Amino acid sequence: MLAKIASMSSSINLYDQDFSLWLTTIIEQIKQENWSEIDKFNLIEELETMGRSEKRELKNRLIVLLTHLLKWNYQINKRSHSWINTITEQRRQLNFILEDSPSLKSFYLEIFPQCYNFARQDAAAETGLSINTFPSYPDFSPESVLNSEEL
Repeated sequence: MLAKIASMSSSINLYDQDFSLWLTTIIEQIKQENWSEIDKFNLIEELETMGRSEKRELKNRLIVLLTHLLKWNYQINKRSHSWINTITEQRRQLNFILEDSPSLKSFYLEIFPQCYNFARQDAAAETGLSINTFPSYPDFSPESVLNSEEL
């Protein structure tokens, strides 16, 4: 019992002292099916953080994309290659996220309205236009936003 507590304690210290080594150790323990040695508490925390991080990235990229689409649609005289590049890159990254984690598609659809509202606010702030310039509801569907053929 003392050996188990000491091992758990050293694993937790390793987590605080050298994350990369801790991760390598956890991977090896899983490969060897050495379940009793695994630092379960920190492993669970890291897995939960990964899930939140992926969702946060999806939200952030969607807001940036929607903001640029709004600017593209409502500031025609200020369109630039930079905006096209941002739109293209955000679409690409969002599609990568959804390809890697298809279960996030329902999350994407769920957050789309909220992200659109944030994008309206950001577009108004960036352009100096009234927020009322931008429709309360998007002119585009969640599916079309991801389509690289549309602009």
